[in-house]
Amino acid sequence: MTQCPHAAAAAGSGAVDLSSPRFQADPVELYRSIRRDHGAVAPIVLPGDIPAWLVIGYRELHQLTSDPVLFSRDSHLWNQWPRIPEDWPLKPMISDDQPSILYTVGERHSRRSGMISSALEAEDPFGLKEHTEIFADELIDAFCTAGTTDIIASYAMMLPVRVLAKLFGFGDDKGPALVTAMNDMINGGPDALAGQRHIGASVYQLVAARSADPGDDVASRMLADTSGFTDEEVARDLMVMMAAGHQPTADWIGNSLRLMLTDDRFAASLSGGRHSVAEAMNEVLWEDTPSQNIAGRWATRDTHLGGCHIKAGDLLVLSLAGANSDPQVRTDGSVLTGGNNAFLSFGHGDHRCPFPAQEIAETVARTAIEVLLDRLPDIDLAVPAEQLTRRPSPWLRGLTDLPVRFTPTPALGGQR
Repeated sequence: MTQCPHAAAAAGSGAVDLSSPRFQADPVELYRSIRRDHGAVAPIVLPGDIPAWLVIGYRELHQLTSDPVLFSRDSHLWNQWPRIPEDWPLKPMISDDQPSILYTVGERHSRRSGMISSALEAEDPFGLKEHTEIFADELIDAFCTAGTTDIIASYAMMLPVRVLAKLFGFGDDKGPALVTAMNDMINGGPDALAGQRHIGASVYQLVAARSADPGDDVASRMLADTSGFTDEEVARDLMVMMAAGHQPTADWIGNSLRLMLTDDRFAASLSGGRHSVAEAMNEVLWEDTPSQNIAGRWATRDTHLGGCHIKAGDLLVLSLAGANSDPQVRTDGSVLTGGNNAFLSFGHGDHRCPFPAQEIAETVARTAIEVLLDRLPDIDLAVPAEQLTRRPSPWLRGLTDLPVRFTPTPALGGQR
């Protein structure tokens, strides 16, 4: 194992380039290589040769996320801000101007997190499942007579935001445009800014409408909370919740279906076996988690982590995928059996994904897969498995497409 260098010298010390295509092609082998060369904490470089640390040790990541005083979510602490240009590609993700739940710290974060958790927890789980089934059937109706489709584009990337929009308080007529805007924003390109503006304008309109006329929805519950947050703060958090809830859930659906369509262990579930769906989803969170690496935490003072000297203001990137593959917790492979949920795919500590949000994501993903297998029981890959490609990102891991074929079936037309 090499000695950890100071982060400021990372670019010239064998640091890992976070934009490396190896994060897309074979992250398991990459994390194994990083662990062998650097240990549980490794120097990395972000775009523009900006230094940071990647925490891939399970124990170290647990320690980091359990100590918000030493490792803060306050991005203003970053010692690299003088080097960051205005057009830096990661600035939307790592910003010094983020008035949302993501970068709130201390007691105010606890109150804000409690507001969000309470609003989500009040959702009726049976209603959530019903809404998901309705939207899933509507999407499947659009391609079930064709005998072939791309499950990512026509299903996985279309469903989560529709359900979230319903829960937040949007009318069903607003759903399709929100789907288009969200996917434009995520995919980048010429329509990304327009998509972002549409999401923002729609959320602010929703907050104004629910302030005047509350309903039984997430936005109304957040606005009714007595913790003292403004309409502006509620709107910001709703935008974060929609973005954070959509893409990882879509990838969870896609990654789970890929596993079920390519691994003989899950063949039985393609004829309606429900237990195998849960097993596949659990295995994906260990082996192929949608949220791979998360930025980040900032050291509030000089310290040590995983044998590395971390300077005050250094950025630490949380490698959820790296920690999940740590051999210290994977000694006999038993983590994949018995519904073991000690994975760090939803984070850990004060800034983890709220438990009600995790439950909503699981319900949406599982219902989406079950409805699809019920409707198209003989679904199969339309291309060899080795031709499937991943999105070129070290942050979120998902398929670019998942072509499938099946026996054409009639549309339900709202009748289940």
